[in-house]
Amino acid sequence: MGGSQVLQSSPSLQGKTLQKQALEVAGAFQYVLTIIFMGPFFTLLMVYLLFTPLWAFSVLYLVWLYLDWDTPNRGGRRCMWMRNWSIWKHQRDYFPIKLVKTAELPPDRNYVLSSHPHGIMANSIFCNFCTDSNNFSQLFPGLRPQLTTLAGLFCLPIYREYIMFHGLCSVSRKSLDFILSQPQLGQAVVILIGGAKEALYAVPGEHHVVLRRRKGFVRLALRHGASLVPVYSFGENDVFKLKTFAEDSWQHLCQVTFKKLMGFSPCIFWGQGLFSANSWGLLPFAVPITTVVGHPIPVPQCLSPTEEQVDHYHALYMRALEQLFEDHKESYGVPASTHLTFL
Repeated sequence: MGGSQVLQSSPSLQGKTLQKQALEVAGAFQYVLTIIFMGPFFTLLMVYLLFTPLWAFSVLYLVWLYLDWDTPNRGGRRCMWMRNWSIWKHQRDYFPIKLVKTAELPPDRNYVLSSHPHGIMANSIFCNFCTDSNNFSQLFPGLRPQLTTLAGLFCLPIYREYIMFHGLCSVSRKSLDFILSQPQLGQAVVILIGGAKEALYAVPGEHHVVLRRRKGFVRLALRHGASLVPVYSFGENDVFKLKTFAEDSWQHLCQVTFKKLMGFSPCIFWGQGLFSANSWGLLPFAVPITTVVGHPIPVPQCLSPTEEQVDHYHALYMRALEQLFEDHKESYGVPASTHLTFL
């Protein structure tokens, strides 16, 4: 298609009722609380119940966890009812979040959607690919998006079920190979390439992408002949403020060490207060976020790709991502003098 296409039906800022505004705040705030607290809460609850008369509930769940352990590596367990909850439309409208299509992605092949930046909590990526609030199924008919995340999150009781119901799977090689090996074409794995490390650079107004040494997604695409698709979310880094530390400081060293041990980066971030925009809190700032899906890069199938092949398609991908950023940045509030920084 020649131009960009957007399917987004959020109301304008004018004319919103107090009830609508409250629902939008609730939608944005519950997402933050879920990401931060749901996993630890149910983990502690399961441990606590073991020492109460309700110990059988924990035991039964542990049995279920053992039997269901490999599901995150075998496509997960999505629930369309949960992906279509109205709360996700309110979350979308709060910022608002938009999804922009710049090219056709025919469902007669598979795709690796490589998304940037990670931001603090990947608000737009969850909204666009784990829910249908922005009409992904209409923009890209026949595609089945599957966002991938840290394998360790699927060890957390109850929380693992919640994220699997929304279509999340493990980012392990076993999981990705399983999805792209399905006989039904149109599989679209979504990978946040920069991961937890990129969250440390989620500074408002800056556009840092951890990509130079990240080549596993290219090898994945080559093994399965899946097209690479650059995805960039303008505004994702602006919804929270972040405390950064110099790379030679002990604080940054602690963050990096923690990430190596636990898989995610501890960040000092803040948004606005729940009842006042002038106070600190965990409610994200209501900043527009636009996720732009770029043109696919055809990749041949090669079961054992050479380093030369990987480097070639990695370079092609970096140029495509940079071009996507340059083509759309001014349309979404980024100054012409700002450029993408590869780390």
